[in-house]
Amino acid sequence: MNIKGLSLGPLGTNCYIIYHDKEALVIDPGGDAESVITFLNEKEIKPLAILLTHAHFDHIGGVESLRDTYDINVYIHSLEDDWLEDPNLNGSKLFMGNEIQTRKAEVYLEPGKLQIGGFSFEIIHTPGHSPGSVSLVFHGQQTVIGGDVLFNRGIGRTDLPGGDVKQLENSIRNSLYKLPETYTVLPGHGPKTTIGNEMQHNPFFPLDG
Repeated sequence: MNIKGLSLGPLGTNCYIIYHDKEALVIDPGGDAESVITFLNEKEIKPLAILLTHAHFDHIGGVESLRDTYDINVYIHSLEDDWLEDPNLNGSKLFMGNEIQTRKAEVYLEPGKLQIGGFSFEIIHTPGHSPGSVSLVFHGQQTVIGGDVLFNRGIGRTDLPGGDVKQLENSIRNSLYKLPETYTVLPGHGPKTTIGNEMQHNPFFPLDG
């Protein structure tokens, strides 16, 4: 399995394309859908689905174009389904000055194992940055794609609508920190890290904090 990271949209959101045997999953296309389309076309890869770790505006800007181009489903946690259509909830009206909207998702992400095509992974509900934030765990690759929950020496902000610092701490300590320390964390912004590195050095929620 291969992972391609692209920095997209106004905030440089990390979009990840997981691909294998000419099929792919697109995770958090925050904008610049043409960049994703160009990569997929160059590699002759067919996307199977769009997965959203959460529905803030900087993670959904490319959704509609990609969904229409490839006629594929969008997956999101049910707690944020309405956010896709509502610029007030997804933050675009407040932070962008223009509205980002997309149609509702076709499929809800539920905690547990999920199989899409040849891709098998685990969904963990990790609220705190937003109510429906999820982390996607690819155990075979020892990799977590966690959106804006846990960063390299940082954490997701909790001062946005639906944010809750206690929930975020619980998600990190009792879900992500329960994963093996060797697992790589691919965050929604910035460079990658590992579970072990954050357990030891995260200034907000160290393991012994």
